[in-house]
Amino acid sequence: MLRKRSFSLSGHRTSVALEEEFWAIVDAEARREGLSLAAFVSRVDKARGNRALASALRLAALAAAKSG
Repeated sequence: MLRKRSFSLSGHRTSVALEEEFWAIVDAEARREGLSLAAFVSRVDKARGNRALASALRLAALAAAKSG
């Protein structure tokens, strides 16, 4: 099931819907890096290029899971 979370990114409100399993990894990775969830999402947002934010977060979660 998808869970939606909202953030302010570059002064704009946006919502992202991800599966609970991805949010769990994203939350853990943000904590591991000493970042707030909003700061982690903002960093992913700035590096995502033309990719959708939800896709970029899933790939960040996948990379974290593979390295951890």
